[in-house]
Amino acid sequence: MIFKPSALLCLSSIWGVLLQVTAVKNKSKVSQGQFPVTQNVTAIEGGTVNLTCRVDQNDNTSLQWSNPAQQTLYFDDKKALRDNRIELVRASWHELSISISDVTLSDEGQYTCSLFTMPVKTSRAFLTVLGVPEKPHITGYTSPVMEGDPIRLTCKTSGSKPAADIRWFKGDQEITDVEKKQEKDSNGKTFTVISVLDFRGDRKDDGAIVSCRVDHESLNSTPHIATQSLDIHYTPTVKILPSTPLPQEGQQLILTCESKGKPLPEPVLWTKDGGELPDPERMVVNGRELTITFLNKTDNGTYRCEATNSIGKNSAEYILIINEPLFTTTIIPLFTTATVKTSVTITPRSTSSVSGAKDPNAYPGPAATDHALIGGIVAVVVFVTLCSIILLGRYLARHKGTYLTNEAKGAEDAPDADTAIINAEGSQVNAEEKKEYFI
Repeated sequence: MIFKPSALLCLSSIWGVLLQVTAVKNKSKVSQGQFPVTQNVTAIEGGTVNLTCRVDQNDNTSLQWSNPAQQTLYFDDKKALRDNRIELVRASWHELSISISDVTLSDEGQYTCSLFTMPVKTSRAFLTVLGVPEKPHITGYTSPVMEGDPIRLTCKTSGSKPAADIRWFKGDQEITDVEKKQEKDSNGKTFTVISVLDFRGDRKDDGAIVSCRVDHESLNSTPHIATQSLDIHYTPTVKILPSTPLPQEGQQLILTCESKGKPLPEPVLWTKDGGELPDPERMVVNGRELTITFLNKTDNGTYRCEATNSIGKNSAEYILIINEPLFTTTIIPLFTTATVKTSVTITPRSTSSVSGAKDPNAYPGPAATDHALIGGIVAVVVFVTLCSIILLGRYLARHKGTYLTNEAKGAEDAPDADTAIINAEGSQVNAEEKKEYFI
């Protein structure tokens, strides 16, 4: 087949049109896969935030960031709005990132990233700005507080967005019974939060630390805290502490008046049976201590300690009862039978007597100490001596001495002792005479 030149020209034109249609279709398919991607962000007032827009597929198409007022911030890498707080972070065919420093509450809103395809495709990111609460302060406290008086503490913080949370603590213990309220500030965006704590002054709270704690997400887990130290004044408490639980006659007794109060009571007043101390020489007051030397039964009675401060006064009483001296008695058992293996020699003319023994019940006077113990020891020694003499006498009575004599055999018929000795068997005429005498 032979084509004419005009027919060839027509065929080439049709082919060109087909190629252009195919190119447009292919470009349309590519543009359908191009979508900008953004994310919502949160910033703290006064901080810095980044806005990022990304595109996975881009055929050299421009990207643009716009603010909530639809003002262009950046077109590709070209800055469009004169705001020194806005800076370019990264610009490429696949990403456009910008930063906003010193963020204010007015920067909050919806920002738009645009991809200039046909048609233009957009993605939106919402910027949330947190209002930082002011440091709280506590009002309503006047020092000092009298015990039992009402106390009202108020904690206040402003500028938070959203509204902050206020919590009360006394030491480490949280107080939940409080009153809370919140109101919008004049800008219409932030809040003022107020919390009120009511309680009564108690002596156990003197020196305690009451704290107001403000929690908010903008504080990054570091809450704002305001504190108030409590100064509670109260009447004294009085208690008497004796130096011994069982005071005895002749001993020394110290009574200590333990008084606590605010202001501190000083000095204390000691009385006996509603009057002054009867014997100042033996009853000596030194600060909070009352010392009684050489107790006797005349000291029995009710002793009173009174403490006073600017708030009031209080007292305590101690009833003194003198106890009798305690003797230590040792009981030695008597045995009906005993085996004595000790050799005892008794001189007939020697006698044992106990005379001039001290009366154990005699009162030794102020200069003697522990007279009860000494009297008991003397009594025990006398008792043991008597028992020993009795036991020894019984032993000697049961075991009398046996005396043996050897009489000469064959002397039965002798007229006298000398003749018997001469006639005895085995005797020697010249032997030395031996005689035995019995006493």
